[in-house]
Amino acid sequence: MRAEWDSVLEKVLMQPDQQSLIVLFELLLTEEERSAVAGRLKVFQMLLQGEMSQRQIAQEFEISIATITRCSNYLKHMPVEQRNSIKHLIM
Repeated sequence: MRAEWDSVLEKVLMQPDQQSLIVLFELLLTEEERSAVAGRLKVFQMLLQGEMSQRQIAQEFEISIATITRCSNYLKHMPVEQRNSIKHLIM
């Protein structure tokens, strides 16, 4: 499975502009999947900011508490250096 994912990443990195990325992601992901990815990114951003509780994030962005808990647990078990690196990437 790793080889297949690497192939996807290569295709993403090959796209010359945002419009090409939009076309590729519309091909590869359903609207629901794109929404889920966007929601997960928002959850990680909000958790890393630390300004809202999990319940507030769920209400504000209409994201399930289960998704928020999974993201929170992932961050909690991550080394500080990795968390800082991710924060730099997505903020």
